[in-house]
Amino acid sequence: MSWYARTDAARQAVPSDKRKVQVPAEGLWFRCDGCNEVILRRDVVKNLLVCPKCDHHHKLTGRARLLATFDVDSFEERDALMESDDPLSFRDSKKYKDRIKSTQKATGEKDAFVWGMGTIDGMRAAAGAFEFSFQGGSMGSVVGEKIARLFDGAREEQVPAIIFNSSGGARMQEGILSLMQMAKTSGALSAFRDVRKPYISICTDPTTGGVSASFAMLGDFILAEPKAQIGFAGARVIEQTIRQKLPPGFQRSEFLLEHGHVDMVVHRLQMQPTLSKLITLTCE
Repeated sequence: MSWYARTDAARQAVPSDKRKVQVPAEGLWFRCDGCNEVILRRDVVKNLLVCPKCDHHHKLTGRARLLATFDVDSFEERDALMESDDPLSFRDSKKYKDRIKSTQKATGEKDAFVWGMGTIDGMRAAAGAFEFSFQGGSMGSVVGEKIARLFDGAREEQVPAIIFNSSGGARMQEGILSLMQMAKTSGALSAFRDVRKPYISICTDPTTGGVSASFAMLGDFILAEPKAQIGFAGARVIEQTIRQKLPPGFQRSEFLLEHGHVDMVVHRLQMQPTLSKLITLTCE
């Protein structure tokens, strides 16, 4: 039986009061990247940025994912004021500090990861999500620290841990300090295992680099959104390295499901009830 089916029931899975997603007000109309159709923006927004015509999943902010997952008014954000420093005094065409400030202003977020505690259908959980528009969701010291604290918080309260991944990998401006976060987050996850609660990893488009090579692929359950790119190196890099043509759909979630690397491909509007069901089955 397929885990994923495009049905009208799927679109009704998330209550309407959880579909209020804040997106930039750029006019009345929205052009879909999947089918190139022009659609009323409000119809796309209330559908959690899934095209109502072709089902294309557009990028959703990390904060919107969490608000659509937790029960209404139950989300309590943690470490909201934590922000990146510039330990290497890095500069390319622009100072790293200046890039951080401009990205904070553009996104309204302090860094590329948001996490907190709340309830999902009345069941308490710790959950976090990447903000891809913040420097490509890259993992620096702050992102790694927040993820470690998510696992620590879930361990202390003995509740499930959930992460929505969307990242291009390590943040080059922080050098080895960024790469260290792979071991740090994996170590925090290992300590969380002692409470015997599930860790659910959701791979969205894209989940690549150091994030995919660490905690993103260590979930007790690994879910993925439709057609999400999931992998370590990019397809072009792999083709140039092995000098072979890759199969169609390589690194897409459906391909990974077929080859046993993810457990389910879940429509965005089915994600919240799927998480609720997994928590119910594993925590009762």
